[in-house]
Amino acid sequence: MSKAFTKEDDGADDDDLPEESGGLPLAAKNYMTPAGFARMREELDSLMRKERPEVVKVVSWAAGNGDRSENGDYIYGKKRLREIDRRVRYLSKRLANAEVVDPAKRARTDQVFFGATVTYANGRGEERTIKIVGVDEVELDKGHVSWISPIAKALLKAEEGDVVKMRTPQGIDEIEVIKVVYA
Repeated sequence: MSKAFTKEDDGADDDDLPEESGGLPLAAKNYMTPAGFARMREELDSLMRKERPEVVKVVSWAAGNGDRSENGDYIYGKKRLREIDRRVRYLSKRLANAEVVDPAKRARTDQVFFGATVTYANGRGEERTIKIVGVDEVELDKGHVSWISPIAKALLKAEEGDVVKMRTPQGIDEIEVIKVVYA
C-alpha cells in the first residue's frame, strides 16, 4: 500500500495539549485581565505572521531537495509546524472563550475580586502580595495567582481587615487581609 494512504505516527497529536478546560472548573468562565488577553493575542499574531511563515519557507525549500526521509530540515520543520498549529488552535480557543475583566474600571472597593492586588499576612505574620488573575496569566514568580487557586478562593469577597481561614497541608491557616488595590 502506498505511504500516501497510511497515517504516519507523528506522535500523539493531542497528548501535549492542555486539558480542554485549561484548568478551569466545568462551566466556569475564562476570566482574563486586559494585559493577559493582549499578551496571548500578541503571541498568536507572532506565531501566525512571523514564525509559521518562516518555518513553511524552510519546509518547502527542504521538500524541494529530494529524499525527505533523511532530510533533517524537512522532518524537524514539519514537527515544528505541528507544534505551532497546535499552539495556534489552543490560543484561538482560549481567546474566543475569554471574558476580559478590567480591574481598573471596578468601583472603589476594599473587597477582593478578580484583578485585585492583595497584601495579606498569614498566621505566622509573614506578609505577601499577590494579584488575582486568569488561569492563563499565572506567573508565581511575579505573585500572579489564578482566581481558582486556594489562596484566591479564600480571599475572594474578603475586605481589608478581614481574617479568613484557608486549608493548607499543615492545617487551617488564618489570613488577614491588609490591603486591596485595583491597578
